[in-house]
Amino acid sequence: MPLLSVKDLRTYFHTRNGIYRAVDGVSFSIERGETLGIVGESGSGKSVTCYSIMGLVPQPPGRIESGTAHFDGVDLLHCTPRESRSLRGKRIAMIFQDPMTSLNPYMRISEQLIEPLLIHGSISRRAALDQALSMLDAVGINDAAKRIHYYPHEFSGGMRQRVMIAMALITQPELLIADEPTTALDVTVQAQILELIKRLQKEFNMAVIFITHDLGVVSGLCDRVQVMYGGRIIETASTRSLFYEPRHPYTKALQQSIPSLQQKGTQLFTIPGMPPDLSKPLPGCPFAPRCSSAIQACREKPIELAPCGNGHEQSCSRVQAGEI
Repeated sequence: MPLLSVKDLRTYFHTRNGIYRAVDGVSFSIERGETLGIVGESGSGKSVTCYSIMGLVPQPPGRIESGTAHFDGVDLLHCTPRESRSLRGKRIAMIFQDPMTSLNPYMRISEQLIEPLLIHGSISRRAALDQALSMLDAVGINDAAKRIHYYPHEFSGGMRQRVMIAMALITQPELLIADEPTTALDVTVQAQILELIKRLQKEFNMAVIFITHDLGVVSGLCDRVQVMYGGRIIETASTRSLFYEPRHPYTKALQQSIPSLQQKGTQLFTIPGMPPDLSKPLPGCPFAPRCSSAIQACREKPIELAPCGNGHEQSCSRVQAGEI
């Protein structure tokens, strides 16, 4: 039985300018100890999917229109606030994209680190502080006994991200959601953070959902990958299968956009056009207006994910028909 199973999740934002279908029928599952990557351009619905699961979508304007998200037998989308609070921060944790805006600038790091332990466990402040020091050591912060009393602005960007990881992992959660945790970091620090997440995942046997737009990060971290576009999953496969045998035209275009795979001196490949306007209905494939292989039928009828061998699924009608 999967640790988390999401079925037909739809999250819409009701605004004065229309209804934005940020997540439109997303289904996936993740096993204990597994790493699932969610990739796609900005605005494809990656973060909103996980914010919906965590109950962090502002309502209004957001509204979860349908779906279920069963975590170890509890439906996260329909449970009581008390049940949600007992899971969130203890058994399910999240690393946010920008640590500077996620950490409270008026509170010392020590107070923010021990808060999850004081809320979710019967533990003294002294014992909680000892655990916080151990976790700071585990995430590679030197002189933790002194630095734990610093304020967030006294840390560099990479150190703040390590603090966020320590805060998320201090309760040893069963599921960790990492929302582009390395976006604002330089390449060296990025590699250190990714290695840290992998090491702590093995230590705690956590499941990890890793949200990113960087396929290079996915290749060395994830067991499975799902590609999102226009609020929908358009391809899902094992990491190896996705990289060596991409089937959907959008996935192929994302791979062509990786700078390191292109010849020096040539113009970098860019996907033509713009992402879809999610306030307007998308009757067919959401990628059709930008796809060089699209035909009129691609724009007219909904296209469901279909298996194409070894757990690989994609939603291109022409690939399903064997035309491309």
